[in-house]
Amino acid sequence: MDLSAINPVLLIASLMVAATPLLLAAIGELVVEKSGVLNLGVEGMMITGAIAGFATAVESGSPLLGFVAAAIAGAALSILFAILTQFAQANQVASGLSLTLFGLGLSALLGQSYVGVKPPRMGDIHIPQLSDLPVVGPILFGHDIILYFGIALTAAVWWVLKYSRIGLVLRAVGENHDAAHALGYKVLKIRLMAIMFGGACAGLGGAYISLIRVPQWTEGMTAGIGWIALALVVFSSWKPWRALLGAYLFGGVTVVQLNLQAAGVAIPVEYLAMSPYLITIIVLVILSADKSSAPASLGRNFHASR
Repeated sequence: MDLSAINPVLLIASLMVAATPLLLAAIGELVVEKSGVLNLGVEGMMITGAIAGFATAVESGSPLLGFVAAAIAGAALSILFAILTQFAQANQVASGLSLTLFGLGLSALLGQSYVGVKPPRMGDIHIPQLSDLPVVGPILFGHDIILYFGIALTAAVWWVLKYSRIGLVLRAVGENHDAAHALGYKVLKIRLMAIMFGGACAGLGGAYISLIRVPQWTEGMTAGIGWIALALVVFSSWKPWRALLGAYLFGGVTVVQLNLQAAGVAIPVEYLAMSPYLITIIVLVILSADKSSAPASLGRNFHASR
């Protein structure tokens, strides 16, 4: 065991990279749930975005174009969920689970010819003087543009939900869709837009895994990140900044367990590998008693005739 081999600067920088796909998916799902919709298909949308982004980046040679394609693919898959739950009035839990299974199968089919292929690399942003600072430079100013986009998106969602009229309407629909409808708001339209936004964010998170965090395509490579994102929304009490902190917590645990494995810590690899998920479950159980922050209409279908 050689703990001195673990570089704390690289550890923290890797933590931020590991947290980004989880943060993107969680912020998207947070907006969806704020509108009163429970979409358990995050994993399916992430893996679909992962293969769509990977394939587009490989064929076009542009990672940025790959992220655009991933967002479109995630949003397109979310429309299927919206049609089932908002217009056909299907059960949201069953529809979300079906969406995950569909996404996993579709991605496995589409990704067969991309196994072992290396995608084009997305370069990191270099900020003169700041990126060259010792310790702080590599941690804060040496990452790719999508990582910074995830942080900016968190700030934007927080501001919109708290201070804008759009955020107020979205929260009103999530709290009491019947009252919102009586006031003249288009409940189905608002929820459709929120669902598509969540799907696009999940697609971006999946593409981040296949193009940056693990630059390759393997079947099922999201490995449960979508489910952790769902738990993270509850962990954060539907607050964007707490979702950011939760994503960094999970990313930190993931990176630490990988570094401990590399350092040869005398703990079975299986225990280290399960530690991020175990910690997430423990935190979720502790916080689950407080349901006061959950949107009152969460998971309830809306029908205008009622």
